[in-house]
Amino acid sequence: MSVRRATHAGSWYTSSVQDLNDQLEGWLAAAQPTLSPARAIIAPHAGYAYCGACGAHAYRQVDPRNIKRVFILGPSHHVRLSGCAVTATQVYHTPLYDLTIDTAINQELLQTGQFEVMDINTDEDEHSIEMHLPYVAKVMESKKGQFTVVPVLVGGLSVDQEAKYGRLFSKFLADPQNLFVISSDFCHWGQRFKYVYYDRSQGDIYQSIEALDRMGMDIIEHMNPAEFTSYLRKYENTICGRHPIAVLLNAVKYLKTANSHTLSLRFLNYAQSSRCRRKEDSSVSYAAAALVVH
Repeated sequence: MSVRRATHAGSWYTSSVQDLNDQLEGWLAAAQPTLSPARAIIAPHAGYAYCGACGAHAYRQVDPRNIKRVFILGPSHHVRLSGCAVTATQVYHTPLYDLTIDTAINQELLQTGQFEVMDINTDEDEHSIEMHLPYVAKVMESKKGQFTVVPVLVGGLSVDQEAKYGRLFSKFLADPQNLFVISSDFCHWGQRFKYVYYDRSQGDIYQSIEALDRMGMDIIEHMNPAEFTSYLRKYENTICGRHPIAVLLNAVKYLKTANSHTLSLRFLNYAQSSRCRRKEDSSVSYAAAALVVH
């Protein structure tokens, strides 16, 4: 059986089962289930020391009772990918317990001709999916062994591709037994990220970053993919999960068109790794959101 190792355990997050469990429980206890049960969440993928508390506000909205499958859409950081890719493995390891890959869904996706298969090095190098695995394992603990995961690596999609994948995933989003986890950090600011947008009317640099991020968050809440595309083109905000987010927004668009469902998407928490005040500073922003279907 092919297993993806937890390659970032011990560095990006603790490999100690007890410490990891205590951390996750503490962060989840500090968040409120204000938008539950979530059909989809948006949550960050940095080291837990930076974004673990923020991500809990998204994961707190997950009700595991009816969930049988968890899709995890994460951006590709290390390889150039023109479409989307699924894993070749059968198991994803986490320090808490192993997660079973839904190989039947993988085959269904591959048969569309729109997906490729990650090699193991790409799979294990990528943190955008792995950083969600302990949280998925924790919130789904009561259903251990009774659910599967579908990790999807999302490449640098065109607007047309975002719409195409959104249409493809919309049927899965329509099913209340599925949960979608959209992996994204928000603004990467600083010279090392080659992004130094600064609106001085907002105050200090970190306040300008937050205003820029919240503008994007408000637009995402509108669930209009074209509006999100326009925002990104205008401000070039370095939201690393912009393509997974756009796929979700397009899936929502198709779901609203095909059904009479009412959907609500709201951001619940925002944080920054540090407060930038000088042009030499840098930071990464994090945001947590949940989508519910009525």
